[in-house]
Amino acid sequence: MAGRTVLVTGASGGIGRATALGLATMGAHLAITGRDHGRTEGAARELRAAGGGRVDVFVADLSSQSEVRRMADEALQRLSRIDVLVNNVGGYWSTRHVTADGLERTFALNHLAPFLLTNLLLDRLERSGPARVVTVASNAHAQGRIDFDDLQGERSWSGARAYSQSKLANVLFTYELARRLQATSVTANALHPGVVRTGFGAEDPGGVQRRFIPVMRPFMKAPAKGAATSIRLASAPELERVTGRHFVNGKPKRSSERSYDEAVAARLWRVSADLVGLAAAG
Repeated sequence: MAGRTVLVTGASGGIGRATALGLATMGAHLAITGRDHGRTEGAARELRAAGGGRVDVFVADLSSQSEVRRMADEALQRLSRIDVLVNNVGGYWSTRHVTADGLERTFALNHLAPFLLTNLLLDRLERSGPARVVTVASNAHAQGRIDFDDLQGERSWSGARAYSQSKLANVLFTYELARRLQATSVTANALHPGVVRTGFGAEDPGGVQRRFIPVMRPFMKAPAKGAATSIRLASAPELERVTGRHFVNGKPKRSSERSYDEAVAARLWRVSADLVGLAAAG
């Protein structure tokens, strides 16, 4: 990975930090995002110590579209090339929260943020090609469906349902992106990291999480193991031309039947483009 620039979102802790750390030790130039300045700078210090290279830091709350746009502008100014974009940022909330844009936070952060950021950085990725877009989804996508009549959970709310919908959106987005990039040297793949010991969902846990996570914690993956598939998709030479796939434990694995619905994927792209103020283009 020497000479390659990798941007990892949500890298101040958990799987994102472990992903960045693994790639830093392989010689990559890392750029990381996080919401909290102190935690993100702390992660950057650890990365510099591990890899000995340059680490760029971008502090932004990616649930806000203006923050995504500001961060993308800064990245384009500071990074002359982007060889890999790892869309890692994500969250789970048991109760319904609304962002500064008036959107439900799970959908805004887990799907619209990577959708918007990827599109804003796409020209730089294409010019840096061969390049890769790696999006962290979840096996929860298999329980998800895209409810176009209630995308924001205004009529009926469930934290688990909102999360599953957002993770299905990640996979649908990845497959649609791969189709749109067929004529380029940019690949797009999604992955399930496994059930990992992190602070994920701790900000607003549901009753099930509060009861079961303490019991299950000893059996969960360490963040470094959870990051292994992201690191492989970002770096493995044999995957340079592999695109439009879903990976589990480092290997391609078929995703849910709903995730292969091209009509739903195309509609989701149009709706997402409208929600973030981008031209849908096809």
